[in-house]
Amino acid sequence: MSRVFITGSTDGLGLAAARTLMDDGHEVVLHARSNDRALAVACLRPRALALVVGDLSSGAETRSIAEQVNEIGRMDAVIHNAGIYSERRRGGTPEGHAKILAVNTLAPYLLTALINRPNRLVYLSSGMHQSGGGSIDDIDWKRRAWNTSQAYCESKLHVATIAAAVARYWPGVLSNAVDPGWVPTKMGGPGAPDDLEMGYQTQTWLATSDDEAAKISGAYWYHRRQRQPAAEVSDAAYQDRLMDKLADLTGVRLFDLISSRLP
Repeated sequence: MSRVFITGSTDGLGLAAARTLMDDGHEVVLHARSNDRALAVACLRPRALALVVGDLSSGAETRSIAEQVNEIGRMDAVIHNAGIYSERRRGGTPEGHAKILAVNTLAPYLLTALINRPNRLVYLSSGMHQSGGGSIDDIDWKRRAWNTSQAYCESKLHVATIAAAVARYWPGVLSNAVDPGWVPTKMGGPGAPDDLEMGYQTQTWLATSDDEAAKISGAYWYHRRQRQPAAEVSDAAYQDRLMDKLADLTGVRLFDLISSRLP
């Protein structure tokens, strides 16, 4: 039995993953953006180990989520599932960041740094990350004209790169990125053609399975099969430049902190 924390688990892939893990006998910590959103999983709450609440677009609330999780106890796995796709404008978080960047990139980065290190980490990326290349200098969209599709692509490149960097720097942790496909969720829409079940089962498989095939680190997955990610993901120099940029934006340097947070 594993203890698994899943961000964004009130609907879509996160909710499906939570239900699957509970059905398989695992302990699941749910996450809701707000108390109102927590009502969406009220019927599931009695089966969960716990529920934590916090808005990932806020750096302060993201830090609170990490504190809440650490108070529950060490997780065996964390699934960084939460994400947003379309924002008509750049938006502004409490810290002044673009909202897509904050939720899709900065939040998983911060939670990776601040949650006591688990055995496994799973990051939800997207096939659209292949179009996310470019300069790291303006990833917060302060100088460029806002483009929501490009911002999303970049954020999914970032999160796949975080997964690869973690695998490189933490050899004792299984860290992987997952492309769930274009699946029929609220984000994907009812006409999405990919297999929803394979989308979330790849996450749960990587988080808990004893299959030797699932005990791989630093891979990029689609429906339980490895795929080749964008070149930047495996580029150590790009990884380090991105980690430096995220440290500057959050005030948290991921790989410096972790030496004091070993289990």
